[in-house]
Amino acid sequence: MKKWLYVALLFSFFAILSACSNEEDKSTKEEQQKQESTDDKSAFTIGVIPSQTEGAMDDAMKKLQSILSDELNRTVKVDVYPNYNGVVEAMNYDKIDMAYLGPLTYVFAHAKSGAKAIVTQLIDGEPFYHSYIITHKDNKWDSLEELFKEPKEIDFAFGDPSSTSGSLIPGIELKKRGVYQSEEEYKLKSVRFTGSHDATALAVQNKQVDAGAIDSAIFNQLVESGKIQGDKIKKIWQSEKLFQYPWAVHKDTKQETITKLQDAFLKIKDEHILNAFGASGFTKASNEDYKSIEKAARKEGFIKE
Repeated sequence: MKKWLYVALLFSFFAILSACSNEEDKSTKEEQQKQESTDDKSAFTIGVIPSQTEGAMDDAMKKLQSILSDELNRTVKVDVYPNYNGVVEAMNYDKIDMAYLGPLTYVFAHAKSGAKAIVTQLIDGEPFYHSYIITHKDNKWDSLEELFKEPKEIDFAFGDPSSTSGSLIPGIELKKRGVYQSEEEYKLKSVRFTGSHDATALAVQNKQVDAGAIDSAIFNQLVESGKIQGDKIKKIWQSEKLFQYPWAVHKDTKQETITKLQDAFLKIKDEHILNAFGASGFTKASNEDYKSIEKAARKEGFIKE
């Protein structure tokens, strides 16, 4: 009798233990499923370079967040970063899912972390822009030949060191003309980096510098918005066509998400969003569109082999 009772108790113990184990397994699976669901619906984060001074695009970014949130069926968060390198590093360290980058900043991100260009903006229906060198209308120079006739008298302004049109392309042109090699080595009176295109435009307008390099689309946008006085500035040099600023996603982004993002951008007609980028619309882009910039960046030592 005692032996039977012992066996019965032992059986009951294992039954209870098994039931508890099943409950724990069920609970663990539910928790995992809940976490997977949360991860799938977590915020899709976008980093934006300061093509203009911070704060200029806030309202437009809120509208863009709303449009993309609806398309992706998840929260989208757009942050304007204080500098170009901050966006690249955020992409490199998986802090953001997508980034709005200058062409040069994009080739950095592609080389370092495999970022993929998927969309770019259209300016007057074309995905191109130029680098301009501008001066105040009161100045006597109408060309770079005239500007650099006496280089020791010229105060020159670039934008951000990582800007394509504000640094890389005009920097190459100044090197060809023998007046500039680096921030430390040049034949000019002074060289400064303003950090943004609108800061460069204002420095030229206010005669704080003799000439400066700027993005053509942003220059036109600044004039149209009245932020600078176009009749006080003249263009004295223009680069070849440059492919417009890309929106790039993390290398592991699913094709389904990429397609949704492209569809959402191509449908955008909101004037506030378009005006924030000086755009007339958006179109698809790929890494191939930026090969010429990558080649220039490697030649100048911006990207190491």
